[in-house]
Amino acid sequence: MKPEQFVHALYEQGIELNEKQKEQFADYFQILVEWNEKINLTALTEEEDVYLKHFYDSISAAFYHDFTGNLVICDVGAGAGFPSIPLKICFPDINVTIVDSLQKRINFLNQLAAYLGLEKVAFYHDRAENFGKDKQFRESFDIVISRAVARMSVLSELCLPLTKKNGMFIAMKGSQANDELNDGQNAVDVLGGELDEIHIFQLPEEDSERSIVSIHKKRKTPKKYPRKPGLPNKSPIT
Repeated sequence: MKPEQFVHALYEQGIELNEKQKEQFADYFQILVEWNEKINLTALTEEEDVYLKHFYDSISAAFYHDFTGNLVICDVGAGAGFPSIPLKICFPDINVTIVDSLQKRINFLNQLAAYLGLEKVAFYHDRAENFGKDKQFRESFDIVISRAVARMSVLSELCLPLTKKNGMFIAMKGSQANDELNDGQNAVDVLGGELDEIHIFQLPEEDSERSIVSIHKKRKTPKKYPRKPGLPNKSPIT
């Protein structure tokens, strides 16, 4: 997907980019490729791949959820900033917090945000399990979002403790979302969530299947969750 095709594809979804936003995406791509030579951020470095499989794919959450306004969002395990930085570029009013376990990626994100002139962004080097125990952040976010981090049974324990009651946990998945959700349904329930909707669509050009799983936070998460770092992955809630 070339940059001009990216702009047009978003326009067809009701998202119109101004010149500044187009430049921010162009700069994002350049900085990503430059930093990727020093640290491993992405396997994709061709412009058309990055625009389609990182930028467009990240923004697809906004095709089904309203990201306008002063929302407070947490992105768990964002890596090189996906999906929250592309969403932030499109919707400048949102407040974005990213938590990631690798300091090198946090360094990249700080440099990226400074270069792009992004405001109302914060980056934390931490494990999501510890972050979710912190009283400052626990159950404080309108939306907690994650893309390609872990299966639903694990991801729910990392994300739902951070989601405020009546907030939304959004998991961006590929074609296995229904199977993952079946395996993780009890975890979602135990942690206070309830399935809202699953939106399934095809990524343009390559026609690979994507799923946006929306979990509504109905009840407070029991204090025992999240468990110690590594335990959710080692022994998921069943």
